[in-house]
Amino acid sequence: MKHNTLITGAILMLFSFAGFSCSRYDTNPAEVPDPAVDESLATSDATAEKTSDTLDASDASDNADTAEVGKVDEKTTTPDNAATKEIVLAGGCFWCVEAVYEQLEGVIDVESGYAGGDPFTANYQAVKSGQTKHAEAVRITYDPSKITYGTILKVFFSTAHDPTTLNRQGADEGPQYRSAIFYATDAQRDIAQAYIKQLNDAGVYRSPIVTTLEPLTQFFVAESYHQDYARQNPNQPYIQGVSTPKVVKTRKAYPELLRDEAAEDK
Repeated sequence: MKHNTLITGAILMLFSFAGFSCSRYDTNPAEVPDPAVDESLATSDATAEKTSDTLDASDASDNADTAEVGKVDEKTTTPDNAATKEIVLAGGCFWCVEAVYEQLEGVIDVESGYAGGDPFTANYQAVKSGQTKHAEAVRITYDPSKITYGTILKVFFSTAHDPTTLNRQGADEGPQYRSAIFYATDAQRDIAQAYIKQLNDAGVYRSPIVTTLEPLTQFFVAESYHQDYARQNPNQPYIQGVSTPKVVKTRKAYPELLRDEAAEDK
């Protein structure tokens, strides 16, 4: 019994360390400015249909060239004037990033998955080895009339993860835990690139941002047991030590961005 107790204690201490090291910015969120370059909030009424007629030839070409997203479920990236949009972000363990964004108003869906590698190794057992080119990532589907791409990036760089640690988030180490933005359009790339420069120039963090900008080829939805993991397993030690602090940090830093139910829980 004593031996088992010692093992249990050691495991809990490990998760506590992981939680501490993953949440250096959790108790004191960095002062992150709004992006100087961002998309505008879309209209939510019939005028949105008229807006589509104003796209110039270059925009139309960009949309036509947009890569397929997620061969697993055959979803494709939506055009700039669509009713919903998608962005794929990698910021360490996808359980944590997913939990942060599920509480934001305007976010319709968040799926955990893999990006940056090929379909043959797009599974948890392979990706966790760090030997594939994948990153654990989330695909965020959002309503552009309620939240902008830039606002999603602001949360990403301030409360969802630490963008200054290379191939690591706290105790989670390896290229599968890298900080990355997988852009599907030139506009997504340009806004993210401008924001990273803005944050670096402002000296927001003690170290430079190491987030990579990678073209999105495919997004592979992770195994079903990974979806909504933090919400379904709130008492799991890793969730309590690593994911929950990020959720709480986001609620404190951005109460104006929360869904009503999330605001009531903070």
